[in-house]
Formats: sequence, structure tokens, C-alpha cells
Amino acid sequence: MALIKADFFSAALMRTVEINVILPTDKLMNALASEAMVGSSMNYNGDPEHSPYAREPKRFKTLYLLHGIFGNHTDWVSGTNIQRWAEERDLAVVMPSGENMFYIDQPAQHNLFGRFIGEELVAMTRAMFPLSDRREDTFIAGLSMGGYGALRNGLRYCETFSHVAGLSAAMVVNSAEEAVQGGGLFFTTRPYLESVFGDLSRVRDSDKDPARLAADLVYCDRPRPRVYMACGTEDGLLGGNRALQDRLRGVGLDVTYEEGPGGHDWDFWNRYIGRVLDWLPLGEARAGVNSGHVR
Repeated sequence: MALIKADFFSAALMRTVEINVILPTDKLMNALASEAMVGSSMNYNGDPEHSPYAREPKRFKTLYLLHGIFGNHTDWVSGTNIQRWAEERDLAVVMPSGENMFYIDQPAQHNLFGRFIGEELVAMTRAMFPLSDRREDTFIAGLSMGGYGALRNGLRYCETFSHVAGLSAAMVVNSAEEAVQGGGLFFTTRPYLESVFGDLSRVRDSDKDPARLAADLVYCDRPRPRVYMACGTEDGLLGGNRALQDRLRGVGLDVTYEEGPGGHDWDFWNRYIGRVLDWLPLGEARAGVNSGHVR
């Protein structure tokens, strides 16, 4: 397993951005280890074409994983077991930074986060790493602010993402006034939310509303991503998540919704990102090659 930090210039954001990428390397490492044990890796006489490293790279299934408010591209690796679990599932994971902007487009500031997540990030990482370019192998998920961002952009860019997951999604669009008054989003103020979303009274049924996007893609007969949502029973955002999953089901989407003990915290997200990986169309979990699996 490789954990890679990459910087690149984003045209959508007009600045250099940082990402973390979890890249499975275990099959290659297993093959190299086997060849080394029998001595074949030492017998290619310096010819690069016959080197054990000269292999056609596998194109990995990929999860684009979005962090929450106040966080950055390092959060998921430091807060959960995603690196080990991705290794076991042979899954590549791409983690960008969202800069407290809810992963939506703000044209006046040229903060085109929606376009960055749904188009540019996918294209750039596919060019940089051996990632599958098939829709059925491409997924998006996130927590809190990132849960909203995953749902919004997963539905907006439904031709790209086949599976969309939101954990404890910060659903400002369901009840903007509740958010301002402390309905779970303890960090919010009206000026902050208006700086991100604009007029709060016009967010519902706009292109910032996942349920509206879901209705539009059904009406236009576009691809329908499968949706997974989960929220803790002690989370102040529970009501908004229940309301959204009802709206998504109401327009005809395939939604898996779960609740469980927990609040708005890493204990809950660590448990439920594991459930997301179980829900995604991945292979069986298996131990990878690392210092904890010495044979």
C-alpha cells in the first residue's frame, strides 16, 4: 500500500491544491516477493523489459473521499482505518481538501469546487495514477460537510459516479433556518452560510439541493447512482438526514439508509466508513503486505 501526497494546479480553483491518495500495491508486492523467494527476480540480466517491475498496471476501483468542516486532505487517514481497509479491498482512495466551502461552485470567487470534484479531480487523478475510468468502478463519499458534498456532486455528475455515500451529511438545504438557529451545525452563522450558499431561502430546489438533482436526473433518464446514507442517533443533523433520504426515495432512487448509536464524531465515522466499503461493489477483504502481516 502506498500513501501518496500530490500537488497540482487546479484550473477550477485557480490555485495549487493538495491531495492524499491511497494506492493499493499489494498484488505487485506479492508477485515480487514470490519471485524473490525463488530467485527469478534476480535473473532478468538487467533487461528492463523483463524486470519484475515492468508490469501492466492494474486499473483500480476508486473512492473519492471528502472531509468535513475545519478539515483537510489528511483527515480520513488520521481519523479512521481507511488506509488499512482500502488495502484489504484493493481500493484506491483520493482525498482532496474542501476549504470549508461545501464542495459547491462559487463563480464570483472562482471557487468552482463542484466542477473540481466532479470533473477536474477525477480527470487529473486518472491521468496521474492507474485508476479505472469506468463509471461502475468510480465512487464518492464524505462526512458532514463532505457528506453533503458527496451527495450533491455524486448526483450532479451521475455519469461519473455509480455509488454515492453521505455520513452525517450537513444538509443545510433541508432546513437552512434550522442550521442558522443551531439545528446541529453548531459552527454556522447566517453570514457564513450566505457566503457559501447565497440566499438561503433559494437553496432548496436549486442545483445545490441533492433531492432536486435526483429528480432532474430521473426525469431526464440519466444514470442513477445508488445512494448510501447513515447518521448517528445522537447527532444534531439526524433530522436533516432522515428528510433527505425520504426525498431521494420519493423521486425513485435506490437508497440504503442506516442509523446507529453515536454522535457527530470519528468513532461513528470510522465504524460507518467500514459499512460503506461493505456496501460498495468491491472484492472480499484480505490482508495486505505490511509490517503487521509478516508471514
